Amino acid sequence: MPYKEKKVEKLYYSIGEVAELFNVKPSLIRYWEKEFDIIKPRKNKKGNRFFTVEDIENFHMIYYMVKELGLTLKGAKKKLKENKEGTTQNFEAVKYLKKIRSMLIEIREDL
Repeated sequence: MPYKEKKVEKLYYSIGEVAELFNVKPSLIRYWEKEFDIIKPRKNKKGNRFFTVEDIENFHMIYYMVKELGLTLKGAKKKLKENKEGTTQNFEAVKYLKKIRSMLIEIREDL
């Protein structure tokens, strides 16, 4: 049985890496960090922020609500405060459906 090397996933991401993932400026990441209490990066002695995978998932959810659904920050905060679990489930469902859609498009192109 051949050895399969696992993909190494980072534990912490810098603010620049997170900003690059979402194609936004680091200042927006800092602003969202202040506005949403679900994002809690670790900071080193110099004050550099290090985001976990959970923080990045929360950024995905916020990005989806603000940029794709068109909610205001106030509306997104209210939605998370009132029904975080439901919002998370909706976001996960949309993410799963987008993945299925991309697979179907890929299959169509192969035919």
